[in-house]
Amino acid sequence: MRTFLSLLAAAVLAATIGWGVATLGFFSTSHPAGFRVWTLVCWALFVLAFVLLRRVPARSVAAVVLVGSALVGGAAIVGPPNTSTDSARYAWDGIVQNAGISPYAHRPNDPALRDLRPDWLFPATSTDAAGEEVCRGTRVMTTTDLGTSDTLCTTINRPGVFTIYPAAAELYFAAVRAVVPVGATYWPFQAVGLLVSLGTTVALLLALRRRGLDPRWAALWGWCPLVASEAITNSHIDLIGAALALAATLLVASGRRLTGGIALGAAIATKLIPVLAAPALLREKPWRVVVASVVTFVALYVPFVVTTGVQVLGYLPGYLSEEGYSSGNRFALVSLVAPGRAAAPVAVLLLLVIGVVVWRTTDPAAPWLGQLVMIGSALLILSPRYPWYALLLVPFIAFTGRVEWLALVLAMSTRQFWIADSLRPFTLGAALAIIVVASILRSGPGWWGRIRGRATEEWHLVTRRGALRR
Repeated sequence: MRTFLSLLAAAVLAATIGWGVATLGFFSTSHPAGFRVWTLVCWALFVLAFVLLRRVPARSVAAVVLVGSALVGGAAIVGPPNTSTDSARYAWDGIVQNAGISPYAHRPNDPALRDLRPDWLFPATSTDAAGEEVCRGTRVMTTTDLGTSDTLCTTINRPGVFTIYPAAAELYFAAVRAVVPVGATYWPFQAVGLLVSLGTTVALLLALRRRGLDPRWAALWGWCPLVASEAITNSHIDLIGAALALAATLLVASGRRLTGGIALGAAIATKLIPVLAAPALLREKPWRVVVASVVTFVALYVPFVVTTGVQVLGYLPGYLSEEGYSSGNRFALVSLVAPGRAAAPVAVLLLLVIGVVVWRTTDPAAPWLGQLVMIGSALLILSPRYPWYALLLVPFIAFTGRVEWLALVLAMSTRQFWIADSLRPFTLGAALAIIVVASILRSGPGWWGRIRGRATEEWHLVTRRGALRR
């Protein structure tokens, strides 16, 4: 009965996810209420399902986690992307590469690539009542052709700028698009996302069991609504970076530092942010990890640098400025104590201090707690507005069982549907408070008992002194 109830809860979660993906359509800031309610309901069901999983007999846990992960992941693939158009850029970059052209060489609206444009990425214009050409349809944006200045419709975001994605990501885009026809729309990346997500669940189950940890924790990844939404439905490349970072961690922890360094370099060359996983992997014999990761990173970039030169930086500098990091506006919590441009150097200093502490205190045989602290702290400090950045954090929540860090993942998930910047400090601040309180309680009854004992002694001393005065 306990196993049945846990599977039933996972199935209800999957059905709710599938219903939202199939019926809510593409997110619009003018109608956010449906997405808000749906997201909160999915998270409530996720919590319920995991609580019920805690009562499943040990012999059935792995099967229940895998079946639940397959249900949740399968539900996430029943419709097209619903909060992001990033996978349209992934598809375009893959199509361009498979035509023998560097993805860093041209913007999507460049006429040099006109013959490569499929209809689903570049739909035809329509004519309005005034006889003007307009773009209509879900996910469709309006730009102009660089050659003719004619109106150009596209489902690719930022069609007037170069791609932002690093070398390993670009190779992944090309590999996925090489095995499907050009007319295949969003589903190829969703299908690969489902496979990689399930593979990550299996890796977590095996690694947790091998180390004598609770395999139920793997459900914190496999059943997580954020993973379903951002890794599968919206197919964000952050999934590949997270999977490679987890692989690097498991390899380094088992003593295979060279291959672990290769995996880490590939992870960083996928989305850059997995560099946050590095400090915890450098406690013992760091040079093997560092050299292997640097060589891998450089090797992945060499073909693109040879053909495109420094243009491989793409839109990254513009993106950082656009997101408010150069002005300091993006640092929601840091800006409370260091407003304006002072926020950036304070944030960098905090990250350096935390990185050094993690490096010096992490157990090299069990680096995942250090990675959890490093990645989670960086997300709190940098406070990105896109929830898929938290995909890198979730595997390490699962590996450590520190469920309180899911408060940060939820805060980042809801941020997408509560657009007002004024809410960011409150949601992130609430997540930080939950993490701090839970960490204090986790410090053990001995630590808490000593604090409570000292407080009790001081209270008795004060009351005795008051009685003597009277």
